[in-house]
Amino acid sequence: MKFLKTVLTRILIWALTIWVGISIVFVLQRIMPSDPVETMISKITTVGTRVTPEEIEATRAVLQRQFGLEGTLYEQYLLSMRRLLTLDFGPSFAMYPTKVLDLISVSLPYTVGLLLFTTLFSWTIGNIIGLLAGFKKNKWYSKLMETVSLCIYPIPYFIMALVLLILFAYVNKWFPLMATLPARFSFSWDWVSKVVYNSFLPALSLVLLGSGWWIISMKSLSSNVAEEDFVAYGRMKGLREITIGYRYVFRNSILSQVTALALSMGSVFSGSLMTEILFGYPGVGMLLQNAITSSDYNLMLGLITISIFAVATATLIIDLIYPLLDPRIRHSGNA
Repeated sequence: MKFLKTVLTRILIWALTIWVGISIVFVLQRIMPSDPVETMISKITTVGTRVTPEEIEATRAVLQRQFGLEGTLYEQYLLSMRRLLTLDFGPSFAMYPTKVLDLISVSLPYTVGLLLFTTLFSWTIGNIIGLLAGFKKNKWYSKLMETVSLCIYPIPYFIMALVLLILFAYVNKWFPLMATLPARFSFSWDWVSKVVYNSFLPALSLVLLGSGWWIISMKSLSSNVAEEDFVAYGRMKGLREITIGYRYVFRNSILSQVTALALSMGSVFSGSLMTEILFGYPGVGMLLQNAITSSDYNLMLGLITISIFAVATATLIIDLIYPLLDPRIRHSGNA
């Protein structure tokens, strides 16, 4: 019963986090100085078409109703919440009448696929190298790996991306300067090969810098754990180094890395804006930039809602499974 109460409390906090985050985004959108309806009407009137004042007012009323901007701020908020419960974010302001969900459904899989792979790969490689660098810190290969990671990690991302683009896209022309991905999913060999080819450089840039951070953090954690008394006790018992490294050092160092991974997995759904801009990658990061520059309230709300939901859910999951990762940790209700 206590465990169930703890789980329900965590779920309630999860729901409140999502609701507060979405509400803040809704308010911030409404206090922005630009008005998307007036922007669209100005575009209509500047193309040279004769429009009467009555037609302008009728168009304004239709657009406000379609965009959910009709009525008071409270009424707009209720309408927005009702739409979100059915995942109906309404039409995009900038790409009217295309629905927000249709735009997201095209860009999100590419972003999730790229960031999910690079996050898991860099996390795995970084923790393995970091464990060796921390547990076997006196070995030459550990010092070499640590030195390489320390040299790579401080490099600004845009510098790394530009270097890769110049070397492999501009000079050698092995990869395209701008990623061109298929609009439709087919999972054929032609589709897979085209996606891998266009995603290689963005993925490489993310893996290089991401691995550097995981190596440094894991090295710091494992080197501290390796100095603990229970590690020395394991050696006194005659345990093999590989057993000590896995059971004693790795299992006690990985907990905070799992938490960081969970938060990183949540941010996968928000995209990587810098990556997508530099490589021309058509993901949700580029979509969010276009939404902000064009004051597309519905598109912004849809993208940020997905991001908030993903991060909150990842945090909830890791909070619930933490006792399975570390027997010393117990939910407060079972303490």
